[in-house]
Amino acid sequence: MIQLDAIKIEKLVLEDAKSLSDLMVSNTERFNRFFPQTLAQNLSVSDSETYILLKNEEIRTRSEFTFAIRENNSASIIGLIILKRLDWEKKIGELAYCIDVKSKGKGWMTKIVKVFSIYAFEKLGLETLQIIVHKTNIGSLKVAEKCNFKWQTVLKKEHTPPGEKPLDMELYELNR
Repeated sequence: MIQLDAIKIEKLVLEDAKSLSDLMVSNTERFNRFFPQTLAQNLSVSDSETYILLKNEEIRTRSEFTFAIRENNSASIIGLIILKRLDWEKKIGELAYCIDVKSKGKGWMTKIVKVFSIYAFEKLGLETLQIIVHKTNIGSLKVAEKCNFKWQTVLKKEHTPPGEKPLDMELYELNR
């Protein structure tokens, strides 16, 4: 667990299934474009139970790290932070994150990405972190920039949201 002023980052547990499903369902429109797979895997409590078991196995095997974000005074999940696309030989990984619409704009995700970057560098031994974001996702662009990630390039047709044509995405990187 990583504790910050008003929020904390914790491993998902089975008791989180309802809260996780509620977060995803209540933010369907918000998450559908850039988190369609995570959303699809959490549309019911039983779906979220399966997702949590999978995510904990991925942590065990070090293939992906998915953690819950909560306010300190609540058990409810308000977001996720995910370290994925890990290449242990190159010591590189991609950060992805989402937060409940009611919690956006408070600066929490910036704090979380800063702290989680330290964790990825110091505890996991990574050398480079990436954030891949669409140019219209202003909040996520600001998080990347405030956390000292530097723009690298445009990734052509990198992401295809449900029912849309492939989108070009912006690649940001932070080196240890």
